[in-house]
Amino acid sequence: WAHLQAGLRGSGAMPSSLTALGAILVVAGITFASRLAGAYLMSQVKVSPKVSTFLDALSISVVAALVASIIAQNGLREAGAVIAAALVMLAMRSPTWAIIGGMACAVAWTFLTAG
Repeated sequence: WAHLQAGLRGSGAMPSSLTALGAILVVAGITFASRLAGAYLMSQVKVSPKVSTFLDALSISVVAALVASIIAQNGLREAGAVIAAALVMLAMRSPTWAIIGGMACAVAWTFLTAG
């Protein structure tokens, strides 16, 4: 503990691998516990149709925000992969094939444009 406090005070000492591993395990444990607690709490609550609709829309909006962020930060290859995935999803109604189609588009784009 003293070693960690010394590192926080700016002594310049880097935390050891064991300290880093400990921090990772603590954060992973907290994350896992919060997920279990969330699932447990939601199992105890009666979900109304309005809440259910809200949760469904929320997950779609999160995916849309992630996709928009990826496209904005990267470029045409990612935009093409998203378009390919959307077209495959519309045609086949399968998220698995949509993912495969999007990845295939990105791989093909990279292969064809590599110098």
